[in-house]
Amino acid sequence: MEINGLPLHPLVVHAAVVFGPLAAVAAGLYVAVPRWRDRLRWPMLALAGVATGAIVVAYLTGGTFLDSKPELRSSPQVAVHEHRGRQLLRVSLGFGAVAIAAGSVHARSGAPRVVLDVLLAVAAVALLVWVFLTGEAGARAVWGRSG
Repeated sequence: MEINGLPLHPLVVHAAVVFGPLAAVAAGLYVAVPRWRDRLRWPMLALAGVATGAIVVAYLTGGTFLDSKPELRSSPQVAVHEHRGRQLLRVSLGFGAVAIAAGSVHARSGAPRVVLDVLLAVAAVALLVWVFLTGEAGARAVWGRSG
């Protein structure tokens, strides 16, 4: 897939790299600052949806991009990026599901709220870590430096 002759994957990746951390920070604030929950609920849900969607599209376009460049299949750096991309896809889908669940029981208190807060905080940290690791591996694959 291309836009004006440019592969779509490197273009879409920028949305994932921006909205993933923004969604994670919004979710973290939603959990950490209960008095802001009412104001953060919808922005957190919107950012979680956009981030998850951007990561899914980045994953799908990455596969298409790799299929169009068979010479990249032998690169160990591309293999690391591809592996981390699969992990990021799972992490982002989990994050999106937990964010929706937390937003759905927004007004509840007690055990369900505590469990969802813990899950959302863990998912937000995981999303931050995997966005970084996947992006770093992709940058190394493009720029040709190994760690």
